Amino acid sequence: MAFKLAPLPYAYDALEPYIDTLTMQIHHDKHHAAYVSNLNIALEKHSELESKSLESLLSDLKAVPEDIRTAVHNHGGGTWNHNFFWEIMAPKAGGEPQGNLAKAIDGTFGGLTNFKAEFEKAAMGRFGSGWAWLVKKSDKLSIFSTANQDTPLSEGFIPLLCVDVWEHAYYLKYQNRRAEYLTNWWNVVNWEAVARRYGAK
Repeated sequence: MAFKLAPLPYAYDALEPYIDTLTMQIHHDKHHAAYVSNLNIALEKHSELESKSLESLLSDLKAVPEDIRTAVHNHGGGTWNHNFFWEIMAPKAGGEPQGNLAKAIDGTFGGLTNFKAEFEKAAMGRFGSGWAWLVKKSDKLSIFSTANQDTPLSEGFIPLLCVDVWEHAYYLKYQNRRAEYLTNWWNVVNWEAVARRYGAK
């Protein structure tokens, strides 16, 4: 079964003024769509993989046939990362995490302000294209960045939050001002969605 491009969970202009409408249109309808298309082209060569979820493919890349492993890594990662990215953002969001997630962030990072600083440091420190992530493993939180379309699933982590720092995610509005993009991005973080992932086993 071919993977499909999931629709955005909100309108293209819903994250204005922090992420502009044209960026969302191009990012979703062009970049994300291309990853889905190229992933399906790669998987056409191996019908035995049709029943596998994207998560299972990315979590065990060594089990993917070698002739398409790089394509699944890149385009499967691009598909999954973007699906995740859209879902942890929302209009009229931002604010602060609550409940057990807030307690975990306070306990691990010494408060939300410190967490944001460490997260932005990871995002700013990613040379070239990639992502910054908040992940958990054995209920322990950590922050790191990945290159290109690498995903924490491949390293056994459970992703909770991510920000896309490929230039196409912010360049139309922010040009080379990645730091400004990151500062504004917190206004669209859907902490409820992040908390649901933190609470899931």
